[in-house]
Amino acid sequence: MNSSADVQSAAAVDACNVRLVDPERVASVNARMPVEDDIVDTADVFSLLGDPRRLKLLVALLDGELCVCDLAAVTGMSESATSHALRLLRAHRVVAVRRDGRMAYYRLDDAHVRMLVDLAVAHTEHTDAIHPERADA
Repeated sequence: MNSSADVQSAAAVDACNVRLVDPERVASVNARMPVEDDIVDTADVFSLLGDPRRLKLLVALLDGELCVCDLAAVTGMSESATSHALRLLRAHRVVAVRRDGRMAYYRLDDAHVRMLVDLAVAHTEHTDAIHPERADA
């Protein structure tokens, strides 16, 4: 059990003794920091990518355009769940749609999305993540 002294000691390690260590660098980072709305929108995109089923849809679209029924088959989701996920992704401009009669074909919206998904997949393929939450009890 942690004593009060241990907790205070740990807090002291995390505490800064000065207001700014590198004010020039702080100013530089602040100058290039996106506006708050852009930060929130970016966090929303990462939140969308945080769902394994939606991410699976995006990985499927790395190979190019697919219709909703084919995406459902690839991901193992129902067509209804697939359509719902695609609507969310489309609302955030992660995917785009092309209609051909009654059919809807989806693709990654742009090269930025493709690069983001490609890099994320490559990262996980080349690293061994530590998942303490998945360890056998």
